[in-house]
This record gives sequence, C-alpha cells and structure tokens, in this order.
Amino acid sequence: MAAMPVPPAPAPPADVAPLSEPARVLNTFFAPSKTFSDLRRNASWWLPFLITTIVSLAFVYVVDQKVGFRKVVENQIRTQPKQADRIERMPADQREKTLQQQTSFTKAFSYGFWLFILGWSAIVAAVLFATLKFGLSAEVKYKTLFALVIFGGMPGILKALLAIMSLLAGVSGDSFTFQNPVATNPGYFVDPTASPVLHSLLTSLDVFTIWTLVLTAIGITCITKIKSGTAYAVVFGWYAVVVLIGVVFAAAFA
Repeated sequence: MAAMPVPPAPAPPADVAPLSEPARVLNTFFAPSKTFSDLRRNASWWLPFLITTIVSLAFVYVVDQKVGFRKVVENQIRTQPKQADRIERMPADQREKTLQQQTSFTKAFSYGFWLFILGWSAIVAAVLFATLKFGLSAEVKYKTLFALVIFGGMPGILKALLAIMSLLAGVSGDSFTFQNPVATNPGYFVDPTASPVLHSLLTSLDVFTIWTLVLTAIGITCITKIKSGTAYAVVFGWYAVVVLIGVVFAAAFA
C-alpha cells in the first residue's frame, strides 16, 4: 500500500520590515500599532523626544515674546484667589520682589520644561511597569514602556503648535496660562476663580490628553499580551487618580 504523501510544511511568515525613526514618528499619528509593535525590536526614543523639545522651546519663546512671563505669572496668580490675596496684602516693595522672583522661576522652569517632560515620562513608565509587571504579571521591559510613553505623548506637540499659532495670530494674552493655553477642553471656558473644582475636572477632558491615553493603551496591547480592555483600564484608571488629585488641590488652594 502506497504511503500517503506528506503535505509540505507551511512557509514561515515573512519578517515585518523594521521601521525607520521618521516612519515610527509618523505612524504614531496614522498607524500607531505599527510603531508600538516596532518598539519591541528597538526601544529608541530620541527622535520624538528631540521633536518634543524643539516644539517646547519654540512655544516658550513665543509666549516670552507675545505675552511676557510677568504677565503669565500675574494671570496664574489671579486663578488662585488665596495666593492673590496674600500677595496683595504685602507692602509694595515686597510684592514687587515676590513677583520678580516668581517671574524668574517661571521663565527658567518653562525654558527647561523639556527636562520635566523627561522626568515625568520616567515616572509614568515606572508606574505602568510596576502595574503591568507585578500587578498583571505581564512580560514587559521598562525601556520599552519608557519609549512608549515618549511616543504616546506626541499629540502634545500638536497642542503646543496650536497654541503657538493662536498667539502669533494675535490672541490676547490677558488670560493666558501654560496650564490651559488653548481651547482644547471645556475647562478653558470655565472661570477657575468662580468654579475651581469644575474647572480642574473639565480641563482633564482635553482632546490631546485623551488622545495620548488612547495611544498609550494601544501601545501596551502591542508590547505585551495584555488584552485591550485591561490596557485601557490600567491607563484610564491611573489617569482618574491623577485627575482626582488635581481636583483636591484645586479645592484646597481655591
């Protein structure tokens, strides 16, 4: 009896071509799964961070020229009635000294904000790593999560560019603040002195922030075996904690 013919073994799937650094940046906006899957191969994050730094410095420079840091500080103080009242009670010379100090600090911090972005990304990556690694037993590397956080934060670049364009177009700086520079959330239209809690809560519903959260959740599903629903629960769950803390501070310092 003739032996049954053995079917040929299926050909192994072709390897997915690695993405270039510019392609990964572009795909973050148009095909994020491709970028985040590629992070498992190479967790490089220098290009998106470089772009973020350049846009951040450009934004701060435009604010410096079109609004002025003294005005930025005065606007910020007005959103905190307790602090505004305390400064208003100071003698004129002490009040001026305080405003000058706050202006100098705000200017230095703003021009060095790219360092804050780096540190904040490291903290976010650490929190996600602990949650995924120890809470959900996921196989994930910290460096990959750090790169994911950097790439996932790129929608913030578009928000900064919108703010730059609005200032260059002549929008008044009388109410400008770095915390809410452009109308991308409903909190922009709420007076923080009249309703600080509502303002803080509605500000958290920012279009670009939510975009970043969605990208981060997509990225987690790409670099781990965690289900999509779990990834969204982790990301938005931690964001809810941050929002709650912000609301508490807004109520305390109003």
